Order: sequence, then C-alpha cells, then structure tokens
Amino acid sequence: MRMTDLFTFRGAKKIIFGRGAFEGIAGAVGELGGTKPFIVMDGTLARSGTAARTAELLDGNGLEHVLFDRVVGEPPLEIADEGAQLIRDANADVVIGIGGGSAMDAAKAMAALARGKDRAEQYLGLDRVPGPGLPTIMVPTTAGTGSEVTFTAVFIRNDLRKKEGMNSPFLYPDIALLDPLLTLSVPPAVTAATGIDAFCHAFESFTSRQASPMSELFSLEAIRLIAENLRTSVHNGSDADAREGMLLGSLYAGLGLANAGVTAVHSLSYPLGGRYGIPHGLANTVLLPVVMRFNLPAALEKYAAVAETMGEPVEDCSLREAAMYAVDAVEELIGDCGVDSTLETLGIARDDFDEIAEQAMKVSRPLENNPRALSPEDAIEIYNEAF
Repeated sequence: MRMTDLFTFRGAKKIIFGRGAFEGIAGAVGELGGTKPFIVMDGTLARSGTAARTAELLDGNGLEHVLFDRVVGEPPLEIADEGAQLIRDANADVVIGIGGGSAMDAAKAMAALARGKDRAEQYLGLDRVPGPGLPTIMVPTTAGTGSEVTFTAVFIRNDLRKKEGMNSPFLYPDIALLDPLLTLSVPPAVTAATGIDAFCHAFESFTSRQASPMSELFSLEAIRLIAENLRTSVHNGSDADAREGMLLGSLYAGLGLANAGVTAVHSLSYPLGGRYGIPHGLANTVLLPVVMRFNLPAALEKYAAVAETMGEPVEDCSLREAAMYAVDAVEELIGDCGVDSTLETLGIARDDFDEIAEQAMKVSRPLENNPRALSPEDAIEIYNEAF
C-alpha cells in the first residue's frame, strides 16, 4: 500500500502476556470493576482442573462467580442466548472466556447480549451490536484463533447448516490475558491444527488487500514466530519456550487479522464447518496451500517476504521462485506437524462442491480482501485440488 493511505489499528483494550499471567485473573476482574464474574469454558477444559484453579484464584480474592462449562467446538448460535440469560439471572458483571476460539467467541457474544433482551440472531453480520456489553476478559488456552484480540464471534446456524459471525467493535475484549503455561497440556493434534490456523491468520492478513504497514509488522512477525516454534510445540509440548513463542505468534496473528482481515481460505472453509462440522483450524489447514498456489501470481513480493521470513534460501532466486518457496515451506510445516488430511479423508463428497462453493461465495468480506479475484468456478477447482 502507499504510505500516504489512511489506516486504523485496533485490538483488545489491554493485553497482559507472560508466564504466570493467569495468576492475576482476580486483579483483572477488579480492574474492570467486577464483583461477580461469569466464567465460560468447555467441559473438557473444566474437568482438566482449569475450572478448579480459576475458582481458587477468584475465591481467594473474595469474588463470587458462576461457571458455564457447556461450550462445544464449533458452538451453535443458541448457546449465546443461553449464556446471556444465565448472566442476567445471576446478576454477573464481568464475563471471562477461557479456552480456544469457541469459548472466547461464546463469551464475547454472551457479554454483548447480557445487558438487553435481544436474541443472538439479531447481532449476526457487521456492526449490528447496538452498544457495549458487559466487560470481558479473554484467556486463550490454545495458540490458534487470536479471538482474545478480535471483534468477531462465530457460530454454527444449525437450522441453515452454515457458519455466521457477529462482527462489531463492541466485541473487542477489555482485557486479553495470555499465559503460555496454560497451553502446555494441549495435545499434539490440537496444537498442530490450531497452530496452522494461527499461521493462516498471519499469512492471510499479511497478503490481504486491507493490510497496512502496521498490520503487516504483526502479521509477518507472527509468521516468523509460528514457523520457528510450531514443530517443537507439536512434538515436545512441554517446551515452555516454544509454547510461549507460539502464543505470542497467535496473538500477533490475531492483531493482524483484526485489522487487515482474512482472505479466501476462510470463505472456503466456512461451509466445511457449517455443513460438515469440520473444526475450523483443520479446515483452514487443508485449504491453505491450495489457496496459496491460486493467489501466488497476485502477490509475488509478499510471498517472497514470507519465504525469507520462514528461513528459505531465496537470495539468488527470481521473484517467482522465491514466492514458490513460501508455498513449499508451508506444505512442509503442515506435513512436519502430522496433518495429512484431505477433503476426501474428512468425508466431503465431490458431488457437494457446487453447493459449498455457492455458500463460500456468500462469505464476501474475506473474498473482497483476497489478493486475486476468485469465481465460483475457481472455488470448485480449489476444492477439487484439496480433495
């Protein structure tokens, strides 16, 4: 972009990062004026001891709290209404989302709904949240979605078999609290899928038409951090240094995403989650290299920068050769992390490609950001190549 172009940069109002940061959760509640937090997480995380540790930290500071531990992966829209009503019933005054993107997205939506009587369906789309909700604290336990610093909450519409999101500046969290120690126990497969999801956010925001000089700084540094730390995090999950690098990379990727947006990978992956229930990170991982190859001619310089950032030997290459190194490096990263899924192994039928391509084309904002125009026929071809 031209340096004279105007741009804005936004994110969570406050970011706290570091090993042991979670021990200050009660202080974060107090900073927001809260006395009765409402905690949102999934059941598996709750049973792992995280709910008990959260309760211990809050109880030790005299904070009564309510736990909602019924979030599921790829959460249905109805869960936002359910949680918002429980918040009202409990007179809770701060919402804490702990977990992956599903828990944090649910928490953001619940907080937005809790001060009124609107239904979640009314907030779907862009800028349809009417005003500030309850204060929020987001605590990621995976290095993946970056939801702790974004303005988006995504849900499954089971009635329509598709994904839809709330997108509003009122969804930006008040505090993002990131503790790498919370990610140490994430299993290898989840570490891989969420880590490639974070890489996808970084790469897409870096190559987005909406990228700015400031967003590019975060996106490219996220690419470096993830490329350097994901393999170790997958294969030696107890390595705290690698986990810290991954969580910081995921944070930076989230900031890039929040300000530059994502591109065609996300448009094409949405129907896979909405129709088939494929986890978001895995769907993005399968599609990313194919979309990269499609977009390459439209962003050679940026691809070359990615290749260099990932440590590829680009010094004596032509621009196109350097750009191709970026695709090769990403495919190697995915393979080294043990992800070998295809659309076929995920149970997607070729006969459905026309229909899911039609759905993908309706996810218009990422397509508008894409560096290369993409037609329905292109979408079908990408699905065929990922099959």
